[in-house]
Amino acid sequence: MFAASLSSALPAHASKRKSAHTRATVSTRHRYRHYYRGVPTYMADPATGDDSTFDDATVRQAALDALGRQNGSVVAVDPSTGRILTIVNQKLAYSAGFEPCSTTKPIIAVAALEKGIVTPDTMIKVGRRRYMDMTEALAHSNNAFFEELGRRLGFDNVWHYDHVFGLGERAGYDITGEQPGFLPAKPPVYGGVARMCSFGEGIKITPLQLASVVSTIANGGTMYYLQYPTTETSAQDFAPRVRRTLPIAPLLPELRQGMLAAVLYGTARLSNDPEGEQTLGKTGTCNDETKGGRLGWFASYADQEHPKLVLVVLLRGGARIVNGPHAADVAGKIYHDLYQHNYFADKGGDQPVTVASSEQ
Repeated sequence: MFAASLSSALPAHASKRKSAHTRATVSTRHRYRHYYRGVPTYMADPATGDDSTFDDATVRQAALDALGRQNGSVVAVDPSTGRILTIVNQKLAYSAGFEPCSTTKPIIAVAALEKGIVTPDTMIKVGRRRYMDMTEALAHSNNAFFEELGRRLGFDNVWHYDHVFGLGERAGYDITGEQPGFLPAKPPVYGGVARMCSFGEGIKITPLQLASVVSTIANGGTMYYLQYPTTETSAQDFAPRVRRTLPIAPLLPELRQGMLAAVLYGTARLSNDPEGEQTLGKTGTCNDETKGGRLGWFASYADQEHPKLVLVVLLRGGARIVNGPHAADVAGKIYHDLYQHNYFADKGGDQPVTVASSEQ
C-alpha cells in the first residue's frame, strides 16, 4: 500500500500552529477593512528584485505579461526534470506560505482512492437530494465532498499523505530563501480535519511546494527536487535530482479526469487555453489569513500525454477580483502566449536525461 511503503522512510514533521480561535471570531467586515489597508490588489512591479538571469526567457515574458501589475506570483516548472523555468515575484514565492485553499483537494483525492475510502464510481451526498462522484467534486471544487473524505480518512491519514506529497518541507534543492511552509501536528481548531481537506485549514503552502505536488501528479509519481540555476555552471551542468518516488500511477486517471473537467467546464474554464494543448488544473479561493483579503490559486499542467509545463499562479488582494478562476485566467493567458510562440512544439519529443538520486 502507498501509505505503508513510504511511512517509515519519511522523517517526522510536527509543529504547533497558531490557534484559529481568535481568527474565527474576527468579523468578515473587519477582515475586509484590514485587507484594504494592508494587502493591495495591484503593485507597481511584482517582479522587482527578481534574479532572472538563467530563466527561460520565453516563459518568463509570457508570465510577466499575463500577471501585469497584479499582486501575485507565477512559478513555472518542467515536470520531467524539476527545473524551475521562471519565478515571477520571487519574494512572494519564497515567503512563509499561505493557506492552499482548494488546491489541497487532489492530495486528498489520491489518499481516499489509495485507502479504498472511495472508488471512481462512489457517490457522496453533498446536499439535499444531491450527490457527486470524484470527477464532479474536483471539477466544481465541492467542499462538502472533500470534508466527508476527510472525516472518513481521519487526521493521521490526511497528515501522512500531505507529508508524502512534500507539505511541511522545502521543495527545492539548495534554493536560498525558500521556506518549508507548515503542516499542523493536530487537527485545526476551526473545522477540524474536514476543513483541512476542503480549504487546507491550518496548512501553509508555498508556490514552490504546490508546483512540486502538481509536477509529481503530471509525470506519474516522480517527485524531483525543484532546482533553480543561478550560475552559469549550475545552468550548464543541470541534472535532475529525484527526491522520492510515489507509487500513485494507478490512481491518477481518476484524479486527472477531475482536473481536466475543472478546466473544461468547472471552476477554471480556461478561455485562453490553446486548442490542442490539453491543460489540467485545480483552482483555490479562500481568505488570506496572513494579512486579510483573499487568495486566488491555480495549479495546472499541460499536456496530459506528454507533460511539458507546470504553472502555479498565486494572487492576493480584494474579494471582488482575487479568486481561483481569475488566477486560472492568468495561467490561460500564459499558455496562449506560449502556444503563439510555438513553445510547446519546440518541446516535443522525449529527450534522455541523467538523473541524480539525492537527499538534502
